[in-house]
Amino acid sequence: MTIAFWCVLGAILLPYVTVGIAKWSRDYDNAAPRDWLATRTGAARRAHSAHLNHFESLPGFAAAVIVAHLAGAAQGWADGLALLYLALRIGYTAAYVGNRPALRSVLWLGALACVIGLFVAAAATP
Repeated sequence: MTIAFWCVLGAILLPYVTVGIAKWSRDYDNAAPRDWLATRTGAARRAHSAHLNHFESLPGFAAAVIVAHLAGAAQGWADGLALLYLALRIGYTAAYVGNRPALRSVLWLGALACVIGLFVAAAATP
């Protein structure tokens, strides 16, 4: 199992961490979680938004890792880009919850660049 594949698992778990942050409250209503989340404001609302964005980002990242692997891309590059993607997505979460929109956008773009980089690494494989 490669480091890049382990990073896919990490990316799969990120949305659950962020929704946990969003739901961290004494008044959380597990009987109607979606209704309850829809009423949140502030950091909880931003954590829920990060949760949704992690799900949006996941398919492209997982596909990029698999394509890089199947194409025989240099494993060091694939692992490095996957680790960087995961680090950027964690930073993205912190920036989102911490209400740092400009930083959040830069981190989002960096993670997208990692996904593109994985496809480029696959394409560059002889």
